[in-house]
Amino acid sequence: MTGLSDIMETQDRILLSKLFHKYRQVEVALNRSVLAWKETEKSTKRSSGISNSAESAHIHAVQVCEILAVHSKDDDQDNTETRRSQDKAKQHSQMYPHAFTVSYVRRTRQHQWRCSEVTFHSANQALCEQWIKVINEQLSLLTNRPKSLLVYINPYGGKRRGKRIYEQKVAPLFGRACISTDVIVTDRANHARDHLKTEANLDNYDGVVCVGGDGMFSEILHGLISRTQTDNGVDQNQPDAELVPCSVHIGIIPAGSTDCICFATVGTNDPVTSALHIIVGDSQPMDVCSVHHNDSFLRYSVSLLGYGFYGDVLTDSERKRWMGPARYDLSGVKTFLSHNYYEGSVSFLPAENNMGDPRDKLQCRSGCSVCQSKPSSKDTQWEMSEEKEKTDKDGCWRTIRGKFIAINAASMSCACPRSPKGLSPSAHLADGTTDLILVRKCSRLDFLTHLIRHTNKEDQFDHSFVEVHRVRKFCFQPRQNEMLSLEDLTETPQKTGFRPICSAQTSYNYNTSRSSWNCDGEILPHAAIRVSVQSQLIRLFARGIEDQQFLLEDPCTLWALEPNTHFSVD
Repeated sequence: MTGLSDIMETQDRILLSKLFHKYRQVEVALNRSVLAWKETEKSTKRSSGISNSAESAHIHAVQVCEILAVHSKDDDQDNTETRRSQDKAKQHSQMYPHAFTVSYVRRTRQHQWRCSEVTFHSANQALCEQWIKVINEQLSLLTNRPKSLLVYINPYGGKRRGKRIYEQKVAPLFGRACISTDVIVTDRANHARDHLKTEANLDNYDGVVCVGGDGMFSEILHGLISRTQTDNGVDQNQPDAELVPCSVHIGIIPAGSTDCICFATVGTNDPVTSALHIIVGDSQPMDVCSVHHNDSFLRYSVSLLGYGFYGDVLTDSERKRWMGPARYDLSGVKTFLSHNYYEGSVSFLPAENNMGDPRDKLQCRSGCSVCQSKPSSKDTQWEMSEEKEKTDKDGCWRTIRGKFIAINAASMSCACPRSPKGLSPSAHLADGTTDLILVRKCSRLDFLTHLIRHTNKEDQFDHSFVEVHRVRKFCFQPRQNEMLSLEDLTETPQKTGFRPICSAQTSYNYNTSRSSWNCDGEILPHAAIRVSVQSQLIRLFARGIEDQQFLLEDPCTLWALEPNTHFSVD
């Protein structure tokens, strides 16, 4: 057998052996990026009574970066089928008593990942041990993979399945990948946030994982960002402060009633898929919006900031928490029928022209060129400080005043199963901007048309009463109640009930009180806010939504032998 040192001298191929898989001889090859195998036995096919002998050309290939683990395997674990197959397996195990199993990622439908296994057999124990050793050596070179995780489980979120989901679906995968975990089951609101801010020794972990819904993720987000700013002496209450990016990755195991963030960054709300993204060490940078009222920090947001319609829906649904997830549907219908609108002014700093447009139909996907073109953190800080000086001098801020049914800021598409394209289909996860959507006063029928377009493929911004802007910062100031004009009072009739939805003379309920801001599912205490986008402040164990099946390099190249190539054969 050729020695391992000789094999490693080959530039591309590291190992090449003839092994057995499912009782058939296969040729297995490994280089630094791909593990591949193909059948070597010739099969006889009959067609119109003519026998033809052909080499099997079907090749299986797995990227090394998506191999989860490799370990030796006892052959008696395979004898689980019929008596005939058991007899065949017994005979096979006597001839080839040694084996090793490779666990790897397999893609299925709708962006879901599963853990698959392939077992190779050999009569040569040393050869199997060599394969295990070499594959593990290649895996050890993947320095982005986590080795130790801090896990927070919300046992009350969603349908109270978080603990069971973790123990049954996630923990076994972490164990197989040799990832050590410290698990904390939270017993109160903000337990995880407070623990991260004050007690957790983050130097011991490669990542923090939350098992729960968007609310649990928000706790982790706030705790981790606050801890990072405190450790670096940054005052979060300063609206113009340049926040320090978090060095610890965040993983999300979806187990809530809404898992918007997981859906928008992975493409599915599946716990196993999310666990596999964590294991392989995927890294997806994300922008975070910091929200202030005057000189007081309020909250961070990564998905939706909504005033008016979405704020009213959340406010009403909070009174119906006893109903569970169904409360959102009921509150949505009630808010739609109320048809409130609110007056105020929105000022914003537009993004540069090269940042694209919310209607350009350029969706953020895995390996997004727009997000990857962002400068480094130091360059970003210099650029934004220069931008601040320029805008202070040139006054590039724009102001829009009016009566709005909804004011939304989407820092991601906000896609979910009910709205596959989301509130802003072309929003990017890490380009340093948010999409500001202004829905002006309109009829109920027009607003219904706008909402329906969230569920289909039509352009939801193609309405005269809707405008959208890609911005870096924005401020909102509600109109004071005492500033109502005589025109406003005469225009707005008394609320005496709901009129027909298609009525030409549509009535409006101008609610003289203010609405509330919905900040990623939490109600803000102030209506007047200032929002700044903090570019790539956090990183998730994710890679963005993959457009199509991931294409491997051509595995056939692994068998293109060059002169004097050394390989190992059993």
